[in-house]
Amino acid sequence: MTRMTSTARPFLNRRLAEFGTTIFAEMSALAVTTGAINLGQGFPDTDGPEEVREAAVRALRDGRGNQYPPGPGVPELRAAVAAHQQRRYGLSFDPDTEVLVTAGATEAIAACLLALLEPGDEVVALEPYYDSYAACIAMAGGKRVPVTLRPHEGAFRLDLDELRDAVTDRTRLLLLNTPHNPTGTVLTREELAAIAELAVERDLLVVTDEVYEHLVFDDAEHVPIATFPGMRERTVTIGSAGKTFSFTGWKVGWITAVPALVTAVRSAKQYLTYVASGPFQYAVAEALALPETYFTAFRDDMRAKRDLLAAGLADAGFGVHRPAGTYFVTTDIRPLGFSDGFAFCRALPERAGVVAIPNAVFYDHREAGAPFVRFAFCKRTEVLEEAVRRLKTSAG
Repeated sequence: MTRMTSTARPFLNRRLAEFGTTIFAEMSALAVTTGAINLGQGFPDTDGPEEVREAAVRALRDGRGNQYPPGPGVPELRAAVAAHQQRRYGLSFDPDTEVLVTAGATEAIAACLLALLEPGDEVVALEPYYDSYAACIAMAGGKRVPVTLRPHEGAFRLDLDELRDAVTDRTRLLLLNTPHNPTGTVLTREELAAIAELAVERDLLVVTDEVYEHLVFDDAEHVPIATFPGMRERTVTIGSAGKTFSFTGWKVGWITAVPALVTAVRSAKQYLTYVASGPFQYAVAEALALPETYFTAFRDDMRAKRDLLAAGLADAGFGVHRPAGTYFVTTDIRPLGFSDGFAFCRALPERAGVVAIPNAVFYDHREAGAPFVRFAFCKRTEVLEEAVRRLKTSAG
């Protein structure tokens, strides 16, 4: 007979006590039980390019990556990442010492924060933020200091004065995300220049999550902060294949940084997954070398889906913040007569047959995010059309 251990101390480490099951798991389960269309979690419902998938099959058959790959990542992928950064942004990185392959961007974030923070260090992050940021800061013993992006003229904007005021003598690191999930904001060249100037002035490290770098629409421009004066030596840039090539299950990410930063992050990363995704690393190396026509077509397809969903949400009565990047649309539910995003999203599957995510889960200041709800548009056109039809019917 198995006996439960009795202890007055909770099993879960107190640093993680505030983090329960993620909202993504809860809402995805609701989608399954209700048969609702899942526009909550950000994963595509189709695979990426066939030639990339076939590259993974070739690697498996040829025995490349079926055993432990090299700790820093396979040389082919590290070279491809370095070539991508040089080709697109003019950033030169040595693939042997300045590129590290990770198990997706999520592990990259965790490894960066575990490596670069001491207990008590403050991390300034743009709020709302992807939920793993808060958990990883907590696991590293850091203290998160949110700076809230606020809606202004149809977009969520950064107050640079508020950012400057958030930096103290205890601040170790700025954690950026642009293009920004969940708001779809893309930081402008002027905003990034001001952030870079602040980082240099206060001698701060910067970790920047740029996984949506290829999903920037209209007149917006993605500019890596590492390109600004004084930033290359203090910035860790995080990239990922999942969002760009629609293979989120492969979990292939990477960081680029100067050797000392890469060495520090690798010291933490080697005790997380050690290595991962061997055959897929070879396939992603080929994916990064695809012709520009692929990236243009991918962006154009996502822009059309953004427009379809944004227009449908507006017709259904939502207040719509049209994103400049990513594949999420943030909406305001107050025009529909609601103000609690959690209650709204938990009722939406039964009421309309659609799943969304309440943005408040991405905020420390929950009241600031309470009326906002996020929908993903990285789905097939016919799925988005059906979701729009259901939402309009429900609103009607």
